[in-house]
Amino acid sequence: MLKTELCELLGIEYPILQGGMAWVSEAKLAAAVSEGGGLGIIGTGQAPPDWVRAQIRAAKSLTDRPFGVNVMLLSPFADEVMRVVFEERVAVVTTGAGNPGKYISALREVGCRVIPVVPSVALARRLEQTGVDALIAEGMESGGHIGELTTMVLVPQIVDAVSIPVIAAGGIGDGRGVAAALALGAKGVQLGTRFICAEECTVHPLVKEKILKAKDRDTVVSGRTTGHPVRCLRNKLTRQFEELEARQAPPEELEKLGVGKLRAAMVDGDVEYGSVMAGQIAALVNDIKPAREIIRQLVAEAEQVVARMARMGEAR
Repeated sequence: MLKTELCELLGIEYPILQGGMAWVSEAKLAAAVSEGGGLGIIGTGQAPPDWVRAQIRAAKSLTDRPFGVNVMLLSPFADEVMRVVFEERVAVVTTGAGNPGKYISALREVGCRVIPVVPSVALARRLEQTGVDALIAEGMESGGHIGELTTMVLVPQIVDAVSIPVIAAGGIGDGRGVAAALALGAKGVQLGTRFICAEECTVHPLVKEKILKAKDRDTVVSGRTTGHPVRCLRNKLTRQFEELEARQAPPEELEKLGVGKLRAAMVDGDVEYGSVMAGQIAALVNDIKPAREIIRQLVAEAEQVVARMARMGEAR
């Protein structure tokens, strides 16, 4: 059985988290992942607090298992969303784009676990000192906003640098990736792109179709000159970004081009001029199935890999 200390910490069956993706991971998907034995996470992005409260309550109506909420700390609603999380007694909060230190004491009062996403060792060390419960080390293979280090390089460095559990993210799409992350010292994994193709995910069907058709080199990174690079599936929008960056357009022009494009893709289905944020593992996704089945397949594959490696060791 695939168990780590993360399972006990979060009250889950398997050490598998679903990434908190704006316009993607709403209540239905988060609840389905939690029902499947992992930890589902509602992605809030820049959503207002009333929407977040509604999603939390919807998830509670669908599962009595723990689930989480991802809070993007640069959101203009971050303080209000955190207040909603506190009032609704959410089990876990994951955070990105900042330091959640000022919220930790209040969240701890209601038994909420706090797990920031980190792209570097320096930030991991700093956040450990604030009293967070675990860290998500996310490599640049992931979809959406990315850092500079790969998962293979980042995870073991953060594992060595901190004493709290580390969760690996970025480029993990099957059981082989889960086993590799555990071999690097992670206590669990977080997957985003794979769960976009869960039956319960409410993104536009054209987004799922584009992911299913993706090949190994179909993701591109744009926006490096703004200081906030983003990985998406290649389309007409990414080519527009490439053209602007080639002529050294100012960051403001690039940022203007990106406004509203994530919703355009994920909700409205514009997979040519919308931002289809997906990771490099998109090429490994070849079917749509219930979240529960995705989790069971991940676990079974990972256990097979671990058993095979054990037999190799015994053969020596």
